[in-house]
Formats: sequence, C-alpha cells, structure tokens
Amino acid sequence: MQDFMSIFVVLSLLAIGFFSGAYVEKKHYESIKKRERQTLHVPAVTFGAKQAFPEAGDAQMFVGSVVISSDYFKTFVLALRNLIGGRVVAYESLLDRGRREAILRMKEQAIAWGATQVLNVRLESSTIGGNSNKSTVSIEVIAYGTGIR
Repeated sequence: MQDFMSIFVVLSLLAIGFFSGAYVEKKHYESIKKRERQTLHVPAVTFGAKQAFPEAGDAQMFVGSVVISSDYFKTFVLALRNLIGGRVVAYESLLDRGRREAILRMKEQAIAWGATQVLNVRLESSTIGGNSNKSTVSIEVIAYGTGIR
C-alpha cells in the first residue's frame, strides 16, 4: 500500500507540474507577445566592427535581467533525459522565455529613459541550481545594450 501511495504522489506531482507549468508558461508567452508589440518602435540591434554608429545626443547602458525556474514536470523530464542523452525540448521554451523577457525588460527601461534605439545588445545566461537532484533548476538571462536618444 505504501508503494502505491508513493507512486500516486509522484504521478500527482507530475500532473500538477505539467498542467500548472503549461498554464503559467502560456500566460507568460501572452504577456511577452503583448509587450513585444508595444516595444517594436525601439529596435534592439547589434553593430559590426566596421559599421558606423547612428548619431546620438545622449547614451546610457541598460540591463534587463530575469530568473525563470522550471516546473516539477520539466525537472522530471530532465532527469530522464540525463539517463539517455539528447535534446531537452522541455527546457528550450524556458530559455526562449528567459531571453525574450530579459530583452523586453532592457527595452522597457530604455523606452522610459527616452531611447530611440538600443545598440550592441548582448545576452548572457547561467544556470542557477540544478547541480543536485534536490535543487530546482533555474536559469538567469541578462540582456544589456546602449540606449541612444
């Protein structure tokens, strides 16, 4: 009976993780898409070494940072994928959301300052936790660039 309860708890946590994670992810993507439409008027670009920069009266560096955690279902899938190797599709959306959210936060700060463009945008990411089976896997993504007006 105790084995049945253990299996039931694990399956329940997986189901809750899957459905709540899918719901939260869907809502986050809706928010990201809405905010991306609102910030389209300020391009975030990267210039090459030999390209001329646009004229600017003022410039300031802006940083957008976000930490996104995986749900229980994605953590379980990662544990299985570690056994057999290969692509972890469940985490690709986590990284996508992190990158897009960090860029949006950077652009929103630049827009509040009055920027017309954000130049030389760079992205950095790191893993937080996930080194042991008991820790939650989270990623941090930082976007930074120079806003001009």
